[in-house]
Amino acid sequence: MRSFTFFTIFLVIYVNGTAAARSRMPAQPIKLYYLPPSPPCRAVMMLAKVMGLELDLEITNIMIGEHKTPEFLKMNPQHTIPTMDDNGFILWESRAIMAYLVNAYGRDDSLYPKNPRLRALVDARLNFDLGTLFLRYLNLYAPMLFHGEEYNEESAAKLDEALGWLNSMLEGRAFVAGDNMTIADITIVVTLTNLDALSYDFSAHDNVTKWFERMKKALEPYGYKDIDYEGAQVLASFIKKN
Repeated sequence: MRSFTFFTIFLVIYVNGTAAARSRMPAQPIKLYYLPPSPPCRAVMMLAKVMGLELDLEITNIMIGEHKTPEFLKMNPQHTIPTMDDNGFILWESRAIMAYLVNAYGRDDSLYPKNPRLRALVDARLNFDLGTLFLRYLNLYAPMLFHGEEYNEESAAKLDEALGWLNSMLEGRAFVAGDNMTIADITIVVTLTNLDALSYDFSAHDNVTKWFERMKKALEPYGYKDIDYEGAQVLASFIKKN
């Protein structure tokens, strides 16, 4: 009788826990307007894979203006991708989308910690990527992609400076904001994958190189090759062609 009672309690806890976990999943697949080579889109898609979230992927070809149709502009007046539609809740900006997904559907807070200091560190790394690392990547390669300009050594030096800062941030850390992978690692690894696809040599930054290999292995089960690597290869081919 006693063992039956223990079993009953265990079963109730298990069933309730499973139901709670399931309740964290969206009622229907989250729609994501995206383009496969887009770095911000790739970051959101990999996070969804890590979290086990189903996405309803809607290709939006910005090269032919599909992001500027009246329907899209009504949804997102800034006409950017990725744009997310979670059962009527519209959100753009990839890092905001990633934070929302973990807050809304994460089974734990390891990817975006609730602890104020840990979260602040993740936010700092997200902002570093957005305002410095990814920006300097764009400053170097966007003129080549869109205007056919030559490789700019001054812009390359600024990018290398940012990689040096990242190298310092990784000193004594397995990941960019501590001992666990967070959304900051996922968004920054996309930037590094772009550089790798363009044969940019960052091997002088030892911590960055080791972290990059660590991230590729960590994300391999979640579509790193198909989503991030292949997307970066397509983007790099456009730049090399121009």
